[in-house]
Amino acid sequence: MSVESPVIMLVAGEPSGDDRGAGLAHALRSRLGADLKLIGVGGPRMAEAGVTSLFDMSEISVFGLLEGLLAIPRVRRRALEVARAAAREGADLVVLIDSWGFSWLAARALRRLAPGVRLVKYVAPQVWATRPGRARALAGLVDHLLVINSFEPPYFEAWGLPTTFVGNPALHMDFSSCDPAAFRVRHGIGVQAPVLLVLPGSRPGEVDRLLGPFEDAIRRLKADHPGLQVVLPVADAVADRVRAAVAGWPFRVHVVDGEQEKREAMKASDLALACSGTVTLEVAQAGVPMVVAYRLGAVTYFVAKFLIRTPWVVLFNIAARRFVAPELIQEDCTGPRLAAQLDRRLRDPAFRRAQVAAQDAALDKMGRGGPDPSEAAAQVILKMLSGDQPRLSSGT
Repeated sequence: MSVESPVIMLVAGEPSGDDRGAGLAHALRSRLGADLKLIGVGGPRMAEAGVTSLFDMSEISVFGLLEGLLAIPRVRRRALEVARAAAREGADLVVLIDSWGFSWLAARALRRLAPGVRLVKYVAPQVWATRPGRARALAGLVDHLLVINSFEPPYFEAWGLPTTFVGNPALHMDFSSCDPAAFRVRHGIGVQAPVLLVLPGSRPGEVDRLLGPFEDAIRRLKADHPGLQVVLPVADAVADRVRAAVAGWPFRVHVVDGEQEKREAMKASDLALACSGTVTLEVAQAGVPMVVAYRLGAVTYFVAKFLIRTPWVVLFNIAARRFVAPELIQEDCTGPRLAAQLDRRLRDPAFRRAQVAAQDAALDKMGRGGPDPSEAAAQVILKMLSGDQPRLSSGT
């Protein structure tokens, strides 16, 4: 293998992974130049960054116990396809981004079919919240782990897994080019009109479970705040699904596409109703107070109740060790309860400002303003390619 012309695979299974993969692809390309061959699995952002995808990322983007069980045959088949491609293309290194279930299957297949390849896991399983045994399992499968939270390395280093904290890309979102006033003009929204940002998730299951209570909450809210404008940035993976659903809502929704429009929508908003996930960090960085919601499938939730070891779901709440933003999960995720939390914030600007200040403090605690995560991750990978770290001597 030559460091000057390596073959690197980047494998992501969901939109947040697609974002991280795109950032990493750009950072690697800037260092290794045109001779770098990038293949793997990703979405539109990784494609724009020059990653040739083996198949559509949506085929492995599954969440929830029942959905996961039904998808096992397809996901196993795709994991084998990744391993075979790595062997066929002579991949020097594979980065498995987020998506624990698929990453686990792909890593096992890669150890069997491409034993010489170096394996990197980017984003750790949340062993501090649930299933601590995954730390030991991962240590037996990959050569290096890149984590996005500063408190995570000890959980994995205890099992001998080399681990590097690189930071969370969501804490480095650039809003400098955003013009919220122009956004309002473009979408016919008055300067003084209150704007509610609605983010129902990026997975089909999330959208299907959340749009119902979201619609109910907004309908109730608009009864008391008739001038309220609703803006919904739509994720590529669920765009058609979301557009079809909101077309039947009894009030206008400004549905917007694209990364720049999403960022400008965030900066133009007064309040957000958000699905739990990476997007909550992005909204917090935009300086927008939020109410966070989530629903799991009934079977998945039943199992999760016995596995989750933290009272918080949102990362900045975990960092703050309190409910900076309210989390309305499962049976609490109803139209009336969501509307009540949103209404309180719409009526009280001082309360909104206090929440934004608390969100900012939590983001700072998480490492906002540190080195660029993609650049830090690329540096680790370059060291591995140059042989600075030995391969795992044996895999599972």
